[in-house]
Amino acid sequence: MRSFEKWVLDIRREFHMHPELSFNEYGTQERIMSILKELGVECRKIAGTGVIAELKGRGPGPCIAIRSDIDALAVHESVTRFNEGYISLNPGVMHACGHDGHMAIVLGVARLIREKQSDFCGSVRFIFQPAEEVPPGGASRVIDEGGLNGVDAIIGLHIFGDVDAGAINVAPGPFMASSNRFRLKIIGKGGHHSTPQYCIDPIQIVSEFISSLHHLISEKVAPTDYVLGFGTISSGRQFNRSPDVLELDGSFRTFNEHDTGMIEGVMSSLLDSLMHSYSRTDISGVPAYELDIQHGYPVLFNDLLFTDTASTLLRSRFPFVNANARAIFGAEDFAYYLQKIPGMYVILGTRNVHKGIVEGNHSASFDIDEDVLITGIELLSSVALDFMKRPEAYLGWK
Repeated sequence: MRSFEKWVLDIRREFHMHPELSFNEYGTQERIMSILKELGVECRKIAGTGVIAELKGRGPGPCIAIRSDIDALAVHESVTRFNEGYISLNPGVMHACGHDGHMAIVLGVARLIREKQSDFCGSVRFIFQPAEEVPPGGASRVIDEGGLNGVDAIIGLHIFGDVDAGAINVAPGPFMASSNRFRLKIIGKGGHHSTPQYCIDPIQIVSEFISSLHHLISEKVAPTDYVLGFGTISSGRQFNRSPDVLELDGSFRTFNEHDTGMIEGVMSSLLDSLMHSYSRTDISGVPAYELDIQHGYPVLFNDLLFTDTASTLLRSRFPFVNANARAIFGAEDFAYYLQKIPGMYVILGTRNVHKGIVEGNHSASFDIDEDVLITGIELLSSVALDFMKRPEAYLGWK
């Protein structure tokens, strides 16, 4: 077992040293395929830079998929007391979200299940998916290219730096949020600050928009059920002149389509009201606005029966399982898979204060407690093997 643990750890560190951005994971793709071939697992390319593989048991049966994302982030990794031997060799690119660990875990599952092929009927499909980090993401492309054809269920996990190492968080129903981006353009009338009577100031309008929006949304949507923030504001180039145009970017997240619609409605109503209150009879056509809302990943919804059954299994085998964990505002394109077939997504903690591993995901100093790699392998393989023994318990088959 010690050799297996070292094998997994070495794979994680190798991927960490060679991170690649979304849809540019060519070297990562080739290395995944070479490892799978070494294990005797047939594989092929999918979604441009992804990999798909399958292991069949001793006879026909159900098929479960296990997914790992493979892309890195545009982050320049900081030198820490942990990463001296495996810091990123690709300047400005880093596995700052744990996808290197995800790949090592799922490859570890493939090795483990390869050794148990005679113990089960059915098959396990492994999906190494590109481009999770950048919407529209790689999951939709995997689906469009048939990656889920013949699959009955799917599971995946994500390593999180703000959850204690080894802890497993999961819940049936909505578990991760939808992500939505909004772009607002306000058109006013520019002019000198000494003659405000000839101007309609878009900066003043957007100030009221920003200061009022959260309060108005909270009258329609519980504050615990959404987050909203403003990312960029761009307007003007002259200190003593009101600009003609202002552009603002922001985002919001919710756990259901109803709340998304409510927020969109509040934004539009507030803007309509502001346009009316700042309108002038002597200046026609302004103020005006353009609001563009772009929907990113949908709400990630864990299948109720599958998750309840799997949670019971996990509680019997692992010491720290929260099967009713609170949904989080992170977003994941794994949600697209769960719109097609039953399954679940699990959070695996890696925070270890004693070891000094305390940085959160996307930090330039993010690292993982590598002991959780084996936990992740045991977690996914346990659910996959149990599913193939009794798929009816997970899917409600008669």
